[in-house]
Amino acid sequence: MATQHLSSALPAPAVSAAYPMAKPGYGKRSVPGQQPRTRDDFALLPTRERYVAGFVDHLPDGAAMSVKQLAKQLPLYGQQAISTALKALSVAGHLRRVRCAVGAGDQTRWVFRTFWSRTARDNEWWTTYLATEKASQAAAPTPDTAPPPPWVPAEEPPPTAQPENPPPTDQTPAPTAVPRERTPPQAPDTEPAPPTREATSAGHTGPTGDTPLSPAYLALARLGRDDDRLGLSADDCTTLEPLAAQWLDRGVTTDYLTNTLKAGLPAQVDSPVGLLRRRLIDKLPPHLPAPTISPDAPAPARRILVECTDCGRPGPPEALPDGLCHPCHTTHSTGGRPSPDVTQIAAVKAHMANLRDLLKPV
Repeated sequence: MATQHLSSALPAPAVSAAYPMAKPGYGKRSVPGQQPRTRDDFALLPTRERYVAGFVDHLPDGAAMSVKQLAKQLPLYGQQAISTALKALSVAGHLRRVRCAVGAGDQTRWVFRTFWSRTARDNEWWTTYLATEKASQAAAPTPDTAPPPPWVPAEEPPPTAQPENPPPTDQTPAPTAVPRERTPPQAPDTEPAPPTREATSAGHTGPTGDTPLSPAYLALARLGRDDDRLGLSADDCTTLEPLAAQWLDRGVTTDYLTNTLKAGLPAQVDSPVGLLRRRLIDKLPPHLPAPTISPDAPAPARRILVECTDCGRPGPPEALPDGLCHPCHTTHSTGGRPSPDVTQIAAVKAHMANLRDLLKPV
């Protein structure tokens, strides 16, 4: 006859197929090196913590780990009870909440993750693992992202590029159709229209379509659009292009170039090309050497901050033992009672002594 093993802990509910996933880069992250899942997992935890831990352990990586979402799926407990259970699981060594800085330059942003371990870990293991995670992120700048939810359609693969010279086959290739001309032929005595700003900025090609226009040429050509006193012909732009290119070679932008050439113009300009030639020569900016970057300089390390599981205060891993900041850790160690402040006790004693002195008869 089979013996039935009963457990006092409540069985964890099954994970719903519609459980929300976090944004890419957020959510649950399982740590490596965990023991296989057994029925005795979390047996030493209280009933509520074991109930929550069994549910979190079955969540896929990338699942939302906010207290609000967990409380929606666990109807036996509210948000406050779930928050207290997560704090207990953090003290038991099963999870750590962290903030990770991803991106580069101005695109740096913070993502919030919850690292989960079915096997209980001590503080030294968590500190070493988070340091290793920090080093791996510094070596790989591109942040790893969580898998997309199952309801997101997969992206279509890009079309495979065909080789320019396909291998010969026994079959006779079909004749290739010759495409028609896209632009109507122009009369030989008509002058081609000047390129518009949209066309030049998109392809930077000249009227013939085969010679690219430099940024210096485009900046000079736009002067007449901004101020009719500086209208230049195509030959004038070609003549002044080498002088304007010297400005751009020294690190200035085209806006700086055009603003300098337009500043302080007289009321009437008889020779725009002569005035601009004089200004391009006289107001040439100084040459600044490019900043040297050592190729052996180490890349800036990605920051990882552990969040206090109770209050959310961030800090380095070694400063938050058991995943709790110092005030929350002290409160947890004293059984939920805040530690007495020696300064406040001395102030109260002094105040009471002063009151006794005032009540004494004269």
